[in-house]
Amino acid sequence: MSVTQSGSATYSGELEGSNAKRGLWSSRLAFILAATGSAVGLGNIWKFPYVTGENGGGAFVLVYLLCIAIVGIPIMMAEVMIGRRGGHSPVNSLRAITQRDGLKPAWKLIGAVGVLAGFLILSFYSVIGGWAISYVGTTASGQLAGQSADAVGAIFSGLLSSPATLLAWHTLFMALVMVVVARGVRAGLERAVSILMPALFVLLLIVVGYAMTTGYFGQAAAFLFQPDFSKLTTSGILVALGHAFFTLSLGMAVMMAYGSYLPKNISIAKTSITVSVIDTGVALLAGLAIFPIVFANGLEPGAGPGLIFQTLPLAFGQMPMGSLFGTLFFVLLIFAAWTSGISLLEPIVEWLEEKKGMNRVVSTLGAGFVCWALGIASILSLNLWADFDPLGFVPMLEGKTIFDLLDFFTANILLPLGGLLVALFAGWVMSRKAMENELALSPAMFNLWFVIVRFVTPVAVAVVFIYNLL
Repeated sequence: MSVTQSGSATYSGELEGSNAKRGLWSSRLAFILAATGSAVGLGNIWKFPYVTGENGGGAFVLVYLLCIAIVGIPIMMAEVMIGRRGGHSPVNSLRAITQRDGLKPAWKLIGAVGVLAGFLILSFYSVIGGWAISYVGTTASGQLAGQSADAVGAIFSGLLSSPATLLAWHTLFMALVMVVVARGVRAGLERAVSILMPALFVLLLIVVGYAMTTGYFGQAAAFLFQPDFSKLTTSGILVALGHAFFTLSLGMAVMMAYGSYLPKNISIAKTSITVSVIDTGVALLAGLAIFPIVFANGLEPGAGPGLIFQTLPLAFGQMPMGSLFGTLFFVLLIFAAWTSGISLLEPIVEWLEEKKGMNRVVSTLGAGFVCWALGIASILSLNLWADFDPLGFVPMLEGKTIFDLLDFFTANILLPLGGLLVALFAGWVMSRKAMENELALSPAMFNLWFVIVRFVTPVAVAVVFIYNLL
């Protein structure tokens, strides 16, 4: 079932049940798979292991889990609730709610901030997804076998230095995303995640099983789960808080968009908690898959962003059956990036359908093309424009390429800002009765969520926001 256009004339009059006219998830499981597919991405398999390695392991993981509970889950519940309550694209859901409840119309900008963030992220996220596609062939062909660290680094440098190669892989990744989104909710999003997510879990478990044969699985488990608070810094705590926010796809309007397709009889709280638990489990499994391989080869767990595309390929090249399992690992990475890419494109496509009256295919092609074109700037900033410093006159942005600026602007400004605004809207502005009806919690559980989203979450997100800027 494809999503059909919903006229803007119904915003103020048909809030309840408005999403019944549109495509809906067929079941709670479908929503969980889709939302988990959005949350499980490069943040889990690429970023979580290296930020854990950089911040000392177990103590960082413990703080990260606490941040998921006190920041991630409450905001996810709020975003899904807003989406289902409004029953439209993120911008129009906020417009519907503000009109219905007599609130200031400026609050609809929350949706716009999230849609913009997701759109900008996808433009460079697609470039990284292209790297993963490239590495499937590189690993499967045995090019990494027996290579030195310098040789492996040269392979990655060679990839980044070729605009034409990067453009080809970027184009392929965007095409994969657009094909799924163009088919709508059930025929596209739901069908894709029902295949990709189980496959992702199976691949991840296979790589974990392989990691168990290295002889360093116990050391990796201790590194992840035995807290050493002497290694935890204030910076590490704030990184944990920021990553908990990023990894659940919060502040990107994704959960609002997906929530708008959620039937009224499905519990927002249970599904949000389930998605958060699965997403966190995948991140921890990724650590258990990666760190034994890193330790077995005497490599550095805090190798930074190069952990996946330089450190791990070096390890796979030195290990028995490394080509096979390295290939499986990068296929896993593609699946994770693909499901997230789908969710990042969906909010803008949903908005174009409603605002401009475009059908699903045309809106997908239009939004996808603009996003693809913007990605070219990120590609060129890795090679031909590597010395171009567009905002060098700003001290904190000096030396950042276009790729770096997009990453910085979205991760450090738009996402925290969007999450902060969602928390403020749910905690201080939105009708309490409307939220009680949507969440359908017991009075005690609703009060707990309400206190957290009203007082705890905004402070936590504001601290991260200010810290990232300073």
